[in-house]
Amino acid sequence: MSTSARARAFALPQANLLEACETRLRDAVDGRVAEVVRPAAETLAAGGKRVRPLLVFCSAPQPAPPSEPLLSAAAAVELVHMATLVHDDLIDGATMRRGRPTVAEADGPEAAVRAGDFLFARAFTELTRTGSVAAVQALAGAALDLSMGEMDQDEAAFNLDLAEREYLDRCRRKTAALFSVACRLGALVGGGGDEPVERLAAFGENVGMAFQIFDDILDLAGSPAVTGKPRGTDLADGTVTLPVILALRHEPGLRTALSDVAPGPELAALCDRLAAHPGLAGARERALGFVAAARGALDGDLGGADAQALRSIADGLVDRYS
Repeated sequence: MSTSARARAFALPQANLLEACETRLRDAVDGRVAEVVRPAAETLAAGGKRVRPLLVFCSAPQPAPPSEPLLSAAAAVELVHMATLVHDDLIDGATMRRGRPTVAEADGPEAAVRAGDFLFARAFTELTRTGSVAAVQALAGAALDLSMGEMDQDEAAFNLDLAEREYLDRCRRKTAALFSVACRLGALVGGGGDEPVERLAAFGENVGMAFQIFDDILDLAGSPAVTGKPRGTDLADGTVTLPVILALRHEPGLRTALSDVAPGPELAALCDRLAAHPGLAGARERALGFVAAARGALDGDLGGADAQALRSIADGLVDRYS
C-alpha cells in the first residue's frame, strides 16, 4: 500500500478530529499582537502532516469524540512542534520551510524568537484547558527534552567522533520525546490506565526514533522535491547523523572528505557516495528495528486505542523511505 493510500485508510476515522484541530490551532494564534500573530499564523498556514495530533487522536479510547480535552491536547502538541520549527530554522540559518521563506528569513531573527516563544506559550495555555496536571507535566517534560536535544546537537556540531549512543540519545530528546508525549496525552486525557499510557508512550518514542533516522537518511539519499530541502543539509551544517557514524565505522578514510565539505558539486558527490554506502544501509536497519519495536509495544492492553491506525502510522515510515 502506498503512503498516500495508507494515510487515507487510517486518517478517515480521525478526519473530523483533524479538521476540528485545525480550527483550534487557528483560534490559538488569532487575535493577538499583529507582529507576533502574523508570523505564527503563516507558520500554521504552511501546513504539515499533523502526525502528532493524529497520534493524540489514535491513542485515545475509540471512538474518540471531539472533546475539549482531546482537541486541546492535540493542538498543544502541534503548537510546540511549530514553535520548535521556527526556533530551529533560526538556529540552523534555514531560509525555506515547506516551500516558503522561514520566519527568520522573512521577518528577521527577532521576529522568529518572538513567534516561537508565542507558539510555546499558546501551547501550554491550550493544554491547561484539559484540566489535567499530569498532561501539563508530561508536555513540559517533553519541551525540556526538546531544548536539551537541540543543545546536544549544537555541542556535537562537526564532531566526527560522535558515538552511536550519543546520537540516539539526541534523537530521543530532540524528536522522539514529542512523538511519545503525543501518544501519552491521547491516552491520558482519554482516561486510559497506567499500562495503556506507558505502552502507547513507548510506541510513540520508537516511532519518533525511526522517523528521525529515516529523515537523516533522506538528507543524503532523498529527492529535494520530496524532502523540500537540498541534499546534504546536515553535512553542510555539521550535524553528524547515524548514516555518517556507521559509514565512518566501515570506512575511516571518509573522515577527510567529511571534515572539509563545501556546498556545490563536492557536497552532491559526497551525498551520492554516502547514499550508496553500507553505512546508510545499516542506518536503515536500525530504523526498521525501531519500527518493529513500535509495533511490538502495541501487543497488549491499549485501553481502546486505535491499534490498526497506529500500526499504519508506523508502517508509513517505512513507505516514506522506500
